[in-house]
Amino acid sequence: MRLTSPSPFVIASQSDWQVALTGQRGELLRLTALDHDLIRVEHLPEGDYRQNRTWSIVAGEVDTPLTGRQRGDLTGYALPPVAGMSTTAGLRLSTDELEIDITLRTGALTWRDRASGQAFAADLPARPYVYDRAGRSIFHYKTLRAEDHFYGFGEQAGALDKRGLRMRLLNIDAIGYDAETSDPLYKHIPFYITYAADLDIAYGIFYDNLAATIFDLGHEVNGGLGNYHYYQADDGDLDYYLIYGKTIERVIERYTWLTGRPARLPRYALGYLGSTMSYTEAPDAQAQLARFAELCQLHDIPCDMFHLSSGYTTSATGKRYVFQWNHDRVPDPAAMVNYFHQAGIRVAPNIKPHLLQTHPSYAAIAAQDGFIRDGDSGAPAINQFWSGGMNEVDAGSLLDFTNPTTFAWWKAQIKSALLAYGMDALWNDNNEFELWDDDAVCAGFGQSFRLGLGGRGLQTLLMGRASAEALKEHNPDRLPFVLTRSGVPGIQRYAQTWSGDNTTSWKTLRWNLPMGLGLGLCGVPNNGHDIGGFAGAAPTPELFVRWVQVGVFFPRFTIHSWNSDGTVNEPWMYPEVLPHIRTAIKLRYQLLPTLEALMEEAAATGHPIMRPLVYHFADDPRCRTESFDFMLGANLLIAPVLEEGVPAREVYLPKGAHNALWMDFYTGATYEGGQVIRVATPIDHIPVFVRAGASISFWINDHLEQRVFSPT
Repeated sequence: MRLTSPSPFVIASQSDWQVALTGQRGELLRLTALDHDLIRVEHLPEGDYRQNRTWSIVAGEVDTPLTGRQRGDLTGYALPPVAGMSTTAGLRLSTDELEIDITLRTGALTWRDRASGQAFAADLPARPYVYDRAGRSIFHYKTLRAEDHFYGFGEQAGALDKRGLRMRLLNIDAIGYDAETSDPLYKHIPFYITYAADLDIAYGIFYDNLAATIFDLGHEVNGGLGNYHYYQADDGDLDYYLIYGKTIERVIERYTWLTGRPARLPRYALGYLGSTMSYTEAPDAQAQLARFAELCQLHDIPCDMFHLSSGYTTSATGKRYVFQWNHDRVPDPAAMVNYFHQAGIRVAPNIKPHLLQTHPSYAAIAAQDGFIRDGDSGAPAINQFWSGGMNEVDAGSLLDFTNPTTFAWWKAQIKSALLAYGMDALWNDNNEFELWDDDAVCAGFGQSFRLGLGGRGLQTLLMGRASAEALKEHNPDRLPFVLTRSGVPGIQRYAQTWSGDNTTSWKTLRWNLPMGLGLGLCGVPNNGHDIGGFAGAAPTPELFVRWVQVGVFFPRFTIHSWNSDGTVNEPWMYPEVLPHIRTAIKLRYQLLPTLEALMEEAAATGHPIMRPLVYHFADDPRCRTESFDFMLGANLLIAPVLEEGVPAREVYLPKGAHNALWMDFYTGATYEGGQVIRVATPIDHIPVFVRAGASISFWINDHLEQRVFSPT
């Protein structure tokens, strides 16, 4: 590694909305005022783009071109005229909302609120923009302020406020992860929100780069540099957007305007979505699947969709072949789907983006260069993929969704092999594109590039797009519903997601909560977790009840498992607690009008559905680091039970700007905000509070009802 700081800079060009500086070795530092509250900063070590296209930026449009948006494209931006003046150190640029000081010696930037003159962010003066001259890594160092809190970063383990952590962003299959400490996980979203508590200012930074990334938020210490935090990417350029929102909500609105609003999903996506691997793994899978629908009716459990796990694709030799039916297990797919439909349950089959070398279509795809290719030979890059039992793997190749032929083949297979049988939705799984040769080649729609240049995340994104397009083309009158395990910025335009293959424990129940809240702050509001835990032994009855009771407030509500002890997580798995499970699920259905309104709000604005307390109560210091209690929308405060055998728990009720009153959802008791109260936690429900005066929509006995929570 040969780390280099460009120095000094000189002004190369300047327009009404942009200034470009060059360093001694030809490095380019460019600032563009896209709007008064949205500034783009580019540091290109080679003076030009290493990857000249982006699939993350839509700038107010619905989507990018399939072939990507040119990074130099300024369509959609206001491009306001910017005032410029010379300073003793360099240059000052001013919009209606911001002032940016540029130090020509190092390129360091200082950001101020124009109205107050307060500095809310600054690059590290000694080494703001660093790159590796012997490799391809790039860095961005910023000063670490004492009052800053950091939220977002997509799907990450640990507390909601990531200050002090070091995180790696890279899409990997993290089965059985520790929800408090494991790193990295399934999602790669290099966006975060800083809340400067002393200034009451929030701003966001989005790094438009899908190469493997590190964020260090004060974990690293260096006495020669002072307090700092930094971003690092293994490849590509430094291309970031500073979003000056002043509030967390406004930052998210602008971020999702930039990268795309969340998809509107069909209403049934908000119901109970059944799932378990055990049914399709059985030799008589079709009979077992029918039994699930019967058990829902028998136990009076409403269900809107069932996830068809990949066992339906298992060949006679035990290998999983995507789009190939095992007719021994499922003799009549159309009849199977129709049986679910008669019970009011939709079906979403599991699909994976790799083909084993023994797959019937492998040779044809290889002949069309339809796989990600080896960088040396040009042949399909070979990797080992999960193919059958828990630890069984086999050789195969990953489909290349930047090849138009592959993209079209995928859509055609979805239509002929799945939608033709009446399938309703799609489950994109095992889509982390774990091929660890950075020199492998993506076709790039005729402009090939190395896999290490963000190709893994891009493949995930385009797989989501192809699946959504197939659904929409097959039935234009229906909203498409795609579920994805992996994701990058922009995935919210196509899919719902979940936190992958978690483990069964009280610890996971607790630490999955800030993970989902962080995703919601990154423009991915339609998310959830495998309730009950995916991997490990079955949950105890109490753990299962508590997980379901909080899970009914998640945007995605799914019970899913592959238990190591051979059991299956289902609502009726413990008869002694089934009444509590049923009560919780029926509460979910009563709240569907509220959830649907929040999903529509998310699609229009990007606002999260589940919200950390700091989202609404940033002025309350107790809320800035709360990781586990959360808001559903603006009015419902959910206080999960996260420990075994506790008869009561303490709940902090935020005071808000006007010292809000809160009402117990169940008893109607009224409390002043700004205090901790002790609340009983009987096994039949978890504590829920409502802002006094709020109106909540319910679906009761087939009628829509509005209930106003007014203190007496």
